Amino acid sequence: MNAAVPDPDESTVLPSAQSSAPVVAATPRRRSHLADRLRLFALMAYGLVGTFGLIALRVPSLNRRMTDQDLSSTLLSPLSDGYLLGTDVLGRDFVWRLIGGLGVSLAVGLSAAALSIGLGLLLGILGGFYGRSAAATPSVLIALTRAFPAILLAIVFAGWLGPGLRAVVLALALTGWAAFARIVRGEVLSLREREFIAAARVLGVPKRVVAVRHLIPNLIPLTLVMSVFFVATSIVAEAGLSFLGLGAQGSTPSLGIILSDGRDYLTVTAWPVVLAGGVLTGLVLLLNSLSDSLRDRFDPHRRHDA
Repeated sequence: MNAAVPDPDESTVLPSAQSSAPVVAATPRRRSHLADRLRLFALMAYGLVGTFGLIALRVPSLNRRMTDQDLSSTLLSPLSDGYLLGTDVLGRDFVWRLIGGLGVSLAVGLSAAALSIGLGLLLGILGGFYGRSAAATPSVLIALTRAFPAILLAIVFAGWLGPGLRAVVLALALTGWAAFARIVRGEVLSLREREFIAAARVLGVPKRVVAVRHLIPNLIPLTLVMSVFFVATSIVAEAGLSFLGLGAQGSTPSLGIILSDGRDYLTVTAWPVVLAGGVLTGLVLLLNSLSDSLRDRFDPHRRHDA
């Protein structure tokens, strides 16, 4: 007779909570996809502008837009006298200086990172997989290089090799490889104890074949993550060396050169430093964000937690 009557509040609240749970759980994923697309679009924009800047440096008619001086129109503010972003201290169009500087900084960063990753991968595998005799020399070189601050060594190498972009690339490669080699060596020491490596060695597979077929494919995710990170750090280091006068010379644009030229005129106008610093900061933040995103995608534990 006294049958329990279901509470209307419970009958409405529970289904609605159940139906809304998937929506709430899916929202961060949609935001992550949107952030990835925006990051990719921004990096593509940086890459296209930088590529155009490198091409413009090789085309005389476009190169003149970056290097031609007009001392009657120096340090103009943005949106003045037909100059979108104004002019620098020598009256050069700042838009073209930024485009060329971005291209030079990207080229130096990519070149230095490629050399660092290649050398670090080779010596890291030698130091972690080929026994104590083969590991002695790479281990000593890694320890010696890591004993000093990387930027200090880069300044020493760049000063020894002489000013110029090639010297900067070599200096950054000679100081950056040790950090990656140390990480690779640790990863190789872990991988060589895995079952598939042990099985290949028991079957008599040569070490060279094991390294090529088993070690290197398992190092690809780590290499991709560190490559993006090294590009970012190389761009910052190149800007620092150019700021000190050890990088790009003459009228060759570079983000570090633009910052160096603008520091002496901060009391007159801050636009050159603000714009060049903003471009450099945005590029480095995007590359670091991409590196973190790649790390999360390749790490199964992070992917599971997400």
